Amino acid sequence: MRLVSIASGSSGNCIYVGSETTHILVDAGISNKRIEQGLNEIGVKGSELTGIVITHEHSDHTKGLGVLARKYGVPIYGTSETLEEISKQKYLGEYPRELFCAIRPDVDFNVGDLEVKPFSIDHDAVKPVAYRIQHGRKSVAVATDMGHYDQYIIEHLQGLDAVLIESNHDVNMLQAGPYPYYLKRRILGDHGHLSNENAGRLLCCILHENLKKILLGHLSKENNYEELAYETVRLEITEGDNPFKASDFSIAVAKRDQMSEIITI
Repeated sequence: MRLVSIASGSSGNCIYVGSETTHILVDAGISNKRIEQGLNEIGVKGSELTGIVITHEHSDHTKGLGVLARKYGVPIYGTSETLEEISKQKYLGEYPRELFCAIRPDVDFNVGDLEVKPFSIDHDAVKPVAYRIQHGRKSVAVATDMGHYDQYIIEHLQGLDAVLIESNHDVNMLQAGPYPYYLKRRILGDHGHLSNENAGRLLCCILHENLKKILLGHLSKENNYEELAYETVRLEITEGDNPFKASDFSIAVAKRDQMSEIITI
């Protein structure tokens, strides 16, 4: 099983998860050209994609969908509410709507030999989900665009081998930054995005000895930077109420314009 961030950030998100025979994308929020370049770097062709699972309808998670659908006819999975919103997005152009496969939170489904477990998150979208993906006994999760976390989310992130988790903003940078007040309130609210501190606190709740890799994702271009996210999360882990230190884990920041390392489990 492999996990690779092709792109992760406020400007576009696309994460690859695959086995030897199944290749899926979590979101397709960058250009088709960049998606195919990323796939080619890990030895996968666009024509080999088995499915695309969509977290929610915002353009930084969907903008490459239209071309992929027209070019390869790949199935597109999302909640019925999300798919309805995507169908209204004119910038995606024409593509076969029969590719849409409606899913429901907490109802597992299979794509090839991968078991996909969608679970609800709170974000300013119609019916957003995050995904836990399993292959045999191995499991990874992609959990971004969450205004907050609770026990339900913590339970869905237990026992992972690798995780990409949102570390969107530094609260002080956001509050002092140029964004209008309404946008600051949205980002900081329960249907906005996880801060660096909250990413670290959530991680403290799901750490275990066999967690092999942590990727920090969906960083804001305006209200965060890589070193700050990385050090803030490490500090929360080391000083948090858990038996671990940050140095016990491999932690990296997923970049908006570069691929991450290939995480093989």
